[in-house]
Amino acid sequence: MQELNYLRCGDCYIPDIRISEESRPIGRWGRMYRDYLKEHHPFRFNALCLSGELWTYLADLNEQAQSRLELIIKQMAASEDVTEGVKAKYQMAWVGAMNNIRNCAEEIVRRELIYEEVAV
Repeated sequence: MQELNYLRCGDCYIPDIRISEESRPIGRWGRMYRDYLKEHHPFRFNALCLSGELWTYLADLNEQAQSRLELIIKQMAASEDVTEGVKAKYQMAWVGAMNNIRNCAEEIVRRELIYEEVAV
């Protein structure tokens, strides 16, 4: 537990509370997880808010989710043989396949990292 410092303002002492100076954005995934925490885990959300760790936690989660999404997309594209050669010959088929892969990958990230569901 940190020692609390006070500032003197006239005849009163006010707690010197500072919020952490996190500059990283929380992004799409961080906002989604923040809303999930507010709705389904309010005690955990309040604990993170009061400790000043919420923004850092959400920024870390956003970075993890984004890197996981990119990895899943790359692996799914390789396994379904959606390559640059397909893109050169059949552009609309490639776009459709990549949209399908992206949607599937986003659903996987939502289930694993945002809603904390166990994959079956």
